[in-house]
Amino acid sequence: MDWLTAENLIAVVTALLGVLVSAGAVWYERRVPHQRRIGYRVQLDTAIGDGAANRAVAGASGAGAAVRRGYFNASPDLADATLVLLRIENDGALALTREHYTDGDDHGLTVEFDGRRVKAVVVTAPEHPRLLSHFPADWQGPAEGSTTILLPKVPLNRGAHYKLLVLLTGGPIGGPVSVDGNIAEGHVHVNHSTTPDDKAPVFSRAARTVTIILTACVVALAAIIVRERTPPPIGCARGTLTVTGSTAFAPAVREAAEKYQRDCEGSTVIVDAHGSTAGIRALAEAGARSPGGGSPAVVALSDGRKPGGYPELRESMVAVSLFTLVLNDGIPVDDLTRDQIRRLYRGEIADWGEIVPGLDRPVLLVSRDAGSGTRQVFQRRVLGRNEPANSSQDCVTRDDPEAKVVRCELDSTEQVLSAVARLPGAIGYVELRASEGRKGLHRVAVDGRRPVVDEIGTSGYPYREIEYAYTWGRPSADSLTTSFLTYLGRGGGQDVVLAHGHLPCATPKGLRICGDG
Repeated sequence: MDWLTAENLIAVVTALLGVLVSAGAVWYERRVPHQRRIGYRVQLDTAIGDGAANRAVAGASGAGAAVRRGYFNASPDLADATLVLLRIENDGALALTREHYTDGDDHGLTVEFDGRRVKAVVVTAPEHPRLLSHFPADWQGPAEGSTTILLPKVPLNRGAHYKLLVLLTGGPIGGPVSVDGNIAEGHVHVNHSTTPDDKAPVFSRAARTVTIILTACVVALAAIIVRERTPPPIGCARGTLTVTGSTAFAPAVREAAEKYQRDCEGSTVIVDAHGSTAGIRALAEAGARSPGGGSPAVVALSDGRKPGGYPELRESMVAVSLFTLVLNDGIPVDDLTRDQIRRLYRGEIADWGEIVPGLDRPVLLVSRDAGSGTRQVFQRRVLGRNEPANSSQDCVTRDDPEAKVVRCELDSTEQVLSAVARLPGAIGYVELRASEGRKGLHRVAVDGRRPVVDEIGTSGYPYREIEYAYTWGRPSADSLTTSFLTYLGRGGGQDVVLAHGHLPCATPKGLRICGDG
């Protein structure tokens, strides 16, 4: 019973507790009858000096407040007067009508001031002014000197309230104040508030308790989930794998390798790219040295199919890659025909003035070395032939006086991008995504068509190729080589490949295009 751990037991108990609390809350809501309640609270009880009563009434009622009727007769005998603000509210779950008051025909509630006599009273309902229409037109409050106030049967919706501002004499502040009355299927009770204008809480005490318990359950479960290590992807393998070959595809493979290593403990994937042809050769050498003729932990990625002469190598298609021509920003050209490109690389166009009239700028061809898959794709898909011989070591000075145009060869995509951006009149070719955000150069369309991943196979853009992964023979099914290639082509690495501007062959569209070759 591998699941029987302390963390799992805590998770199960916490989850069950949350379910039981929720079920109890539902049961309570359905089984426990909702009661009608009238709550009351004293919001103000203070002494007032002689002549200050009228000012206190005006301040408590508020400008614009709905003052219905009552009386506040001036009196010279206010030496022991106190002022009480009493709030009457429906704080239950159901509304109250006149029929729910059962104390008699003439009144609904009785307010009693123990030890103090009523001098004057004002009824106010700032938030529910229409409530005051339920006080009879001839209602004038109690007789002066009474210790009680009989309130009419005022209907109250949930949350509705009104207030009594009462001037009292004959007793100290803080004397007992009570409200009594009989409510059908309910009761009258005292509640509390720290400030005069506090509203009834949004959540009841039971609701707050349930919320706190459920929150604690969620926090406990979240803590367990965070602590629990995410299980590795199916098919993870341990060991060390070297991926070599294409520099154009290397950025995507490098990121996929980092993700695979994070997900699969004990795995190391080294990306060491030096060009497609160089990668094929390195794989062949590793296979030849492998003891017993087994498959070494090496994968060679190639822009297009491998050259002939390596019968032991086995291939799998990974993705379709797009490439682009890049041109120095000093040349105002963003579209070239395939014929113009071929003439440029045959040396028939040696100055950009032949394409842009009035521009005097020599053409500089910045190319990749002979082992580059990017170059091989360019020759195969765009030029239809090999590039001319190298004529410059620095991409500026023509070393061969018989060469028609300056042409240099560089070892990597990054070197090509740097040279084209730096040298006026320079043109080169690179993998599509590598050219993004580079200053000093821009992409060039071919025959009006631009490299767009979503348009692969429909736009007719020619500079594209399938990325192949090669192994020495068939690696074992449980090897790191097989696991990583599966991850790259069909697993989580597929999203990385797509994010880098390549179309995975395992997608529905990729299957059709890769199948067509």
